Parts: sequence; C-alpha cells; structure tokens
Amino acid sequence: MAKYFDVHPVNPQRRTIGNVADIVRSGALVAYPTDSCFALGCQLGNRDGIDRIRSIRNLDDRHHFTLVCQNFAQLGQFVHVDNRVFRAIKAATPGSYTFILPATTEVPRQLLHPKKKTVGVRIPDHVVTQALLAELGEPLLSSTLLMPGEDEPMTHGWEIKERLDHVVDAVLDSGDCGTEPTTVIDFSSGEAEIVRRGAGDTARFE
Repeated sequence: MAKYFDVHPVNPQRRTIGNVADIVRSGALVAYPTDSCFALGCQLGNRDGIDRIRSIRNLDDRHHFTLVCQNFAQLGQFVHVDNRVFRAIKAATPGSYTFILPATTEVPRQLLHPKKKTVGVRIPDHVVTQALLAELGEPLLSSTLLMPGEDEPMTHGWEIKERLDHVVDAVLDSGDCGTEPTTVIDFSSGEAEIVRRGAGDTARFE
C-alpha cells in the first residue's frame, strides 16, 4: 500500500517533506504535485522506478523522461545548453515547460531517446515540488501521471492513492493540481520546436 502525505500548499511541513525525500532515496516511486499536474517520480539511477513508470503509463523506449530540477545550476549538470538557448529557457523558468536538450554523460543511457541522445528537463514553479527537490538535493526523474487511454491526468491526491495504491510507494498531496501537462519545447537542434502545447504559453517560442 502507498503511504499518503498531505502537506500545506504554501508552507509544506518540512518534516513531512523530509520523510518523502527519504522514501525516494530508498528506491521508491512517488506521485507528487507540480505546477502543471501530478507526476510520477523516482531517483535518477532507479532502474526499477523507471521500469515501473513505463509499465504504469505503457510507454515505449522513445518516450522522453523528464529531469525535474530545482534550479539552473542543477539543470546544467545534465544537458548541454548554449548561450542563446540558455537565455530563452532562463526567461521561461521556473514554469510549466519541459525542454528537450542534448544530454550530458551524467544522464543514464536508459533515460535517453535512443536515436537523439536527448532528455527532457524542467524547473517547476511549485512550492511543494521545490521543497522536495531542495530536500533531495538532486533532480527527480519524472513523467506526467497520465494513464494509458485517458485524455486528462488525475487531479486529486486521494484518487491517485485509491487507484494506484499497489503500484506506487507514496503519494504527496497539497491539494488539486491542474489537468494540463507542461508545454514541451525541443531545443536539440538549437532552434525552438513546439512539440506539445500545454500549460506554458508558447508565444515566446513562436
């Protein structure tokens, strides 16, 4: 059964956030809120967690996993960003955007797009997510919590706990999330290509 943690959306209880971070470090798969919708997350090198995300969401090996980072210092360890792209991303973050970029050698091979050697990265604008990332001191390997065959993600923590009780280890809840996933921008060629229109405004990239 998944453990359920309910925290305040503006002032999340530090002890509770610490407990969730400890669970992630132990190899767990957690459902957690972001500034777009709920996501599934685990540690970067957690192969079992990656396999479980693929299984829950029915994903193939072309799916771009996302490294959810606390800040640019962290993001820069995992992707190659030139000055022009850096400025464009900097202006849009933190926010509801995922950026696809060439990965550094810090990213495990099983996370990379098999042909492009790219990975998704993002810096969320969400108090609870930021608190968890600060406590972890490393990115969360993540994917939107969107079930196979469904058009919208689940928005209630209690619903996620009820439905995914035996396939995730913990649910972190801070109230309802949105239903719109992040906007995805592919910068792997050096130019902005809008892959998915979502919660983030695309005007700045058009």
